Amino acid sequence: MTQPDLLEQLEASGALKRGHFLYASGMHGDIYLEKFDLLRNPVATSKVCEHFAERFRDERIDVVVGPTTGGILLAFETARQLGVAAAYAERSSEGTSGREIRRGTTFQPGARVLVVDDILTTGGSVRETLAALQYHPVEVVAVGVLVDRSAGATTFGDVPLVPIASKKFDAWPAETCPLCADGVPLVKPGTTAQPAAS
Repeated sequence: MTQPDLLEQLEASGALKRGHFLYASGMHGDIYLEKFDLLRNPVATSKVCEHFAERFRDERIDVVVGPTTGGILLAFETARQLGVAAAYAERSSEGTSGREIRRGTTFQPGARVLVVDDILTTGGSVRETLAALQYHPVEVVAVGVLVDRSAGATTFGDVPLVPIASKKFDAWPAETCPLCADGVPLVKPGTTAQPAAS
């Protein structure tokens, strides 16, 4: 699967939305990626995970790890295709930014781990996952993501980043947003897309 293929699939599934959106960062933009419009479709999710499985099939991966929530679906399916175990980095507790590998999950010393996630912007959930893995005797081989919205600006030190698609989407502060200037209604996406407060 190539970058155009993935972006076309995201748009076809309704996951790539066009409009006027308020991002979690407070910035405004005209593209929003709703990963769950893809991830609720098992066939489409399996198809995109083929890219991770093909790319890492010869890397001797032992465990695929993903952060909650979207990352765990990708980790499970990628691990299934590779024929290895999956593990999940969950929030340490409600309202905190830390993550833990819990529920009795253990790793063999020296286990080779692939971390996968959905949409990369600032890399917060991946960094938290990498931090959680530091407490385990593993070697992190790479981080795979569906879409790198930072277009290479976000990195993870010595751990390679392998995106299926990498594209910088425009974003503006509210005061310079051309969509605001044109009077396009602002939507705050998320669990339920609602008009944003002005």
